Order: sequence, then C-alpha cells, then structure tokens
Amino acid sequence: MSVDDDARTVWEYHHMGHELAQADCIIVLGSHDTRVAERAAEVWREGWAPLVVFSGNRGALTEQMWSRPEAEIFAEVAEAKGVPRDRMLLEPKSTNTGENVIFTKALLAQSGIHPKRVIAVQKPYMERRTWATFQKRWPEVEVRVTSPRLGFVEYPNDEISKEDVIHIMVGDLERIMVYGERGWQARQEVPAEVQEAYERLIKAGYDRRLIRDPKP
Repeated sequence: MSVDDDARTVWEYHHMGHELAQADCIIVLGSHDTRVAERAAEVWREGWAPLVVFSGNRGALTEQMWSRPEAEIFAEVAEAKGVPRDRMLLEPKSTNTGENVIFTKALLAQSGIHPKRVIAVQKPYMERRTWATFQKRWPEVEVRVTSPRLGFVEYPNDEISKEDVIHIMVGDLERIMVYGERGWQARQEVPAEVQEAYERLIKAGYDRRLIRDPKP
C-alpha cells in the first residue's frame, strides 16, 4: 500500500456521510481553515437553519497565524459570503473540540436557545471526532456533521500541504481512540484496515501531530 492509499483510507474513515436535515442552528468549529466558514455560509444560505454559531479562540494551529479568535475570523468570512451579523452568535473562548461543544451549549442557553437538532461544520478529516465529542458532551442534541465538499486530492492548498493533512489526520485518529478510552468522546469502532493504515503511516514518519499533552 502506498502512503496515498493509506491516507485516503484514514480520510474516508473520518467522514460521517451525514445527510443534512432541518436544524435549529449551525455550529461552526473554528480552525485554521476558513473554507469551513464558507461551507457554513453555504449551509445557511440553503436554509437548513436560521442561526450560525462560530466557536473558537486560537488553537495549536492558529496561535501563530492570527491575533484574533478563530470565531471572529470565521464570522467575517461568512458575512462576506452572505450571512448577516444578526444571524450569528460568537463563542470566542474555546481552545479545543470539547470546549467548542460545552461553551457553545452554554452560550445558546444564555440566549434562551435549547436546540434539539444542530448541524456541526468542521474540517473534512475532523467530522468523526466532532460527532463523537457531541455524543459525549451534548448527548441530548441530534447532530449532523458536514464539511467543505473536497476530496483528499483536492483538499490541500497553499496554506496546508498534503503532508500536513496526513500528519493531522493521523493525530486525529489517535485522538478518536485515546479520547474514547478516557471518556472525553464517545467510543468509535476502528476497522482493521483503518488501524493498519494508521500504523503504516506512523511508521512512514507521519507522527508530528500525535498526542504530546493530551487535552479533550
């Protein structure tokens, strides 16, 4: 198996394959990739939910990139794509996926909003980890996860190389396994072929994003 074959196997595992359904709000998890905000704007324009919540301060990948919270950057991107400011809420404090969920839930409750179904928008290779986090941190809400409509070949760009994507995907798969064990996320079954691809990628040197200081 080639590196690309193994990376594609891991990439596909991270996808949930959810179909969108009418929801109470769209929750956008911040990151370095503003295409996530563009996807959120697309979902809003299609009428799937009336409100968009942008969540995120600066994390491991953005603390050196931006001087402002990810939520603020994403809101500006979405506004440029047609989402009015009065259809947005910003949660600018969270620094990891668990906090994205917990702090957003609290923000909505403070606004008198108690959703029954939400659409979470995330990077393609973080769909499964996002879903698993919601299952543990906010189990009473139904969540559908979506991401920019890009495949493994199309996703890398000038800001994130294919090498970077593979390093991050491997790290996220480790987090799915470890965080499930530690009770931070819902446990996920990892098929044998995915586990084997993951192990081969680590042996090939794709270990830069493996856990050093575990946080939810």
